[in-house]
Amino acid sequence: MTLPVRRPGRARALLDTEARATAHPADTSWPVRLAGDLRELDADWRESAEVCANAAWAARSAGHSVLGLLSPERATAAGPDPVTSRTFRHLYLSALRFDFRCPTLQAFIEQLPSTALRSLDCYSRALYVFALLGQSRPEGLALMDEVLAEAGEHAKTLHVLLHGLWLGQDLEQGAERLLALSSRPGFDTGRDPILLFRVAGALRRLGRYGEGLAAIDRALDLLPPGDIAVHADLVRERSLIAAARDMPYPSPAGGTAA
Repeated sequence: MTLPVRRPGRARALLDTEARATAHPADTSWPVRLAGDLRELDADWRESAEVCANAAWAARSAGHSVLGLLSPERATAAGPDPVTSRTFRHLYLSALRFDFRCPTLQAFIEQLPSTALRSLDCYSRALYVFALLGQSRPEGLALMDEVLAEAGEHAKTLHVLLHGLWLGQDLEQGAERLLALSSRPGFDTGRDPILLFRVAGALRRLGRYGEGLAAIDRALDLLPPGDIAVHADLVRERSLIAAARDMPYPSPAGGTAA
């Protein structure tokens, strides 16, 4: 986890905040405490995105999804301050993303009041773009470019967009766009197993099976021990690449090539 340092000790404080949020996922009050901690730190949208995405994933992995802790009304309500409102929104939208609930995420954003829509932070807009891309909606591509212009090298935001391109199987040049995005400086290309997993899928779609297998094998080697759910996804992708590589293809005269 890479966090910007705005003053000495800030990165440590943010890591401690995340640790408190993820320590007891069954405790239904942790989102409120997290909002208070981020408010005390006056966290910006980048810092909130880092902490909230990780906390939402940890809660989901422990069987206590944020979707069972925060209602849509709570996630859209105007909080006592902007940081609290953004915290609940980041948590809720991240949970929808991790469950691949693209239509619900899209509808959630589009029903926000116009004033809230205009003031959405870059990460929230990236999550909206994810919802569109995940449904292979072409308007998501133009919005993605707008988000990229603001996001810079913020890895969490780039991962959200990459996830959308990976999920949107029917996007025009989706695989090529994914590979182009994966080369941006914000990514740790050689050491990020999730990035390599997405890249392997794009390479499979392009018929570059040898490169895809190399990417997925590297991802498997880098995956932290005990990450069973993600390991299963990686093994499944490897099987898909191998099956596609070995699939007989039609010959020009009909039938299949030897």
